[in-house]
Amino acid sequence: MGDDFRGVTALVTGASKGLGRAYALELARRGARVVLLARNEAPLREVAAQIRERHGGPDPEVITADLSAPDGPGRVTAELRDRGLSVGLLVNNAGAGSAGPFLERPLEPQLRSVGLNVGGLLALTHAIGTEMAARGSGGIINVSSTAAFQPLPYQAGYAATKAFVLSFTEALAEELRGSGVHVMAAHPGAIATGFFDGTTAEINATAADAPETVAARSLDDYARRRAVSYPGWFLNRMMTWPARVLPRTAVARLAGAFNRWQRFHETTDLA
Repeated sequence: MGDDFRGVTALVTGASKGLGRAYALELARRGARVVLLARNEAPLREVAAQIRERHGGPDPEVITADLSAPDGPGRVTAELRDRGLSVGLLVNNAGAGSAGPFLERPLEPQLRSVGLNVGGLLALTHAIGTEMAARGSGGIINVSSTAAFQPLPYQAGYAATKAFVLSFTEALAEELRGSGVHVMAAHPGAIATGFFDGTTAEINATAADAPETVAARSLDDYARRRAVSYPGWFLNRMMTWPARVLPRTAVARLAGAFNRWQRFHETTDLA
């Protein structure tokens, strides 16, 4: 079951690098026809070439759009219609965020992060999910994070957007239960990607999962029709448990101490 995505057209957002690239390659390996979506065309073409070289199969499609822009999701759905593409699996992977004290970080990138992580995901899910519900088949994977389960000082805006994704996905999954459309939230922990590129913050490589592992495990969980996936280290899942039993103020203090230990409170932009 985990390997059988043949006949599925899968749209992967943020597919040019990191986890999105891993999702695209893994879906192609499992036989899906992949639609690659990101802002920049050149890296998407490189991923498409890698898919052809490694896996053959259905030719990948490339669509460029900025999902954080108000007209971005509409451009995507119009392009899908123009190409006659019917999406059977939507992987809402595109996301952005940073680290540092909220009031000391520039506002505009944080607003773009909210627009992408929340607005873009919501709009694309509404447009494509409506089509899935009408035909009674399809699936949506919303990539959230273990950051969704607690407030994260020094990653305040990012964690808040992932908390939205968690709540929204759980609610939508219940609304669509029995409809033929399966909705799943994926909650990876730290992933070995360039998430903090452009800042002094760093991901601890010894505690980070490989994007290829996260993609493969979450697709396995989706194929098993699970409502939620924790595709990384088991410790990542364990770290979500205190937020379910401790007072919120205590959780925020613990999370703040952890991020100070990672020196996120000192994060600045690189010149």
